[in-house]
Amino acid sequence: MATPVWFTIDGDKIFVVTRSKTGKVKRLRSNSKVRIVPSGMRGEPKGEWLNGKGTFATPRELERALKQRNKKYGFKARLSGLFSRTKGDLIGIIISID
Repeated sequence: MATPVWFTIDGDKIFVVTRSKTGKVKRLRSNSKVRIVPSGMRGEPKGEWLNGKGTFATPRELERALKQRNKKYGFKARLSGLFSRTKGDLIGIIISID
């Protein structure tokens, strides 16, 4: 299922911060395989699909990912967090490309 996300890159890993009750977290719990593609703001693909594996971040990795996300997206990232509080606790996803 295509789901646009905000992300950061650290080395060869892609970090996504989301909430624990979202569909992407539920899907990752049942299947660690992911497919990603660069996309526009509305999710329209702008490149080639890549296969990878998703894992959940440790609390330390989540803290690092939050700092990176806030630096990259600024006020928008903090504001979006206020509106998504009902979807559970913050959780980090780390994606490694095959």
